[in-house]
Amino acid sequence: MNKNNVYIETYGCQMNFADSELVMGILKNKGFEVTRNIDEANVILLNTCSVRDNAEQKIFHRLDHLKRIKRENPQAVIGILGCMAERLRKRLIEEKKIVDVVVGPDEYRRLPEYIDHAFGGEKGIGVKLSRTETYDDIIPYREDGISAWISVMRGCDKFCTFCVVPFTRGRERSRSLDSIVNEVKSLSERNFKEVTLLGQNVNSYNDNGRDFADLLSACADAAPEMRIRFTTSHPQDLSDKLLYAIAEHDNICNYIHLPVQSGSNRILELMNRTYTIEHYLNLIEKARKIIPGVSFSTDIIAGFPTETEEDHRMTLEVMKEVKYDGAYMFKYSPREGTKAYSMTDDVPEEIKIRRLNEIIDLQQQISYEINQSLIGKEEVVLVEGVSKKSDEFLSGRTDTNKVAVFPKSDDIKVGDYVKIEITRATSATLFGASPVPVEVD
Repeated sequence: MNKNNVYIETYGCQMNFADSELVMGILKNKGFEVTRNIDEANVILLNTCSVRDNAEQKIFHRLDHLKRIKRENPQAVIGILGCMAERLRKRLIEEKKIVDVVVGPDEYRRLPEYIDHAFGGEKGIGVKLSRTETYDDIIPYREDGISAWISVMRGCDKFCTFCVVPFTRGRERSRSLDSIVNEVKSLSERNFKEVTLLGQNVNSYNDNGRDFADLLSACADAAPEMRIRFTTSHPQDLSDKLLYAIAEHDNICNYIHLPVQSGSNRILELMNRTYTIEHYLNLIEKARKIIPGVSFSTDIIAGFPTETEEDHRMTLEVMKEVKYDGAYMFKYSPREGTKAYSMTDDVPEEIKIRRLNEIIDLQQQISYEINQSLIGKEEVVLVEGVSKKSDEFLSGRTDTNKVAVFPKSDDIKVGDYVKIEITRATSATLFGASPVPVEVD
């Protein structure tokens, strides 16, 4: 077994997947090799998430399963990366005896050093947060494909009372615009067809006065044949300039993820979300005027401390008014270290679950109605692969981020753009017929 074989499992958001590619780039530059087979690895890394408690519980359960590997190969190094590493470093080292390395999001450059120390029998811990680290000069390791994520900034300055990100990823700092554009060009030259620009709040991007709208336009111009997506946006910072940048470039997808979290101004204030529902709805209306056909998804938290039935009803009303194409919906999970943690978690669990189910049911109904309205219309789809349910069908996504399934054809391959007529739809999937290849300028 190669001492330098590394296996990485990634949990959580797209930012974590981008970070795993970054980590692999750092390790490969130091002579490590990446393997997809955990039994071939002498270094096993779990890139973790701390946004919700169940995300952390998954990692603790996974560590219990990894005891077998440690027994069979006592020299194996097991490491925890990412948000959970920063947040729970002491518990991970002291309680989970099999953990050898704990490295937070701002110390990945030193990971090879920590791994070497672990091979020598020492525990490696690096969890300092940085105000300057952007990994701007690191080339992520990516296998060939059609979609890629690019981290354009790190950290967050918003300090929403429920969120651990400012404490696990630090304060905001942006990569240089030129380095990001060069990475987009490089991916285009490798025949990637889509890139997603990532940040905890991409709207706060700032490279010496060049804002996110400037970055988005520069990326779109640099690779006109690629689809450009981005996430996540904070309503406070969604500018008219950004909306016009989306409208003016055909290859910037007409899709905005705009978390609302709650429909109650009282709850939004407790969350420190720094906007009102009136401001939020005005943004939605403005975006729909500037970008015809724009689609929206959102994040919603059910059962935040002191949430009443009236607050919950307001959230349902906002959902009905906006008509989101999709949503990420969760019940409130107290996170130690956040301001909300000191608030009384006073909404009973059964009420949280009931409210969450009402939110989910409403969203499924709205998504179904929106998708039904697309029957008989044509959509351009980027082919991503074979359908999960049948090898006789392909699947991909539309400009507005909807999953579409359609019949295989000899003249269509992964990475192609095709035009399909929508023949039927569920709340989650569009189904099309007779795909026709299309050229993208």
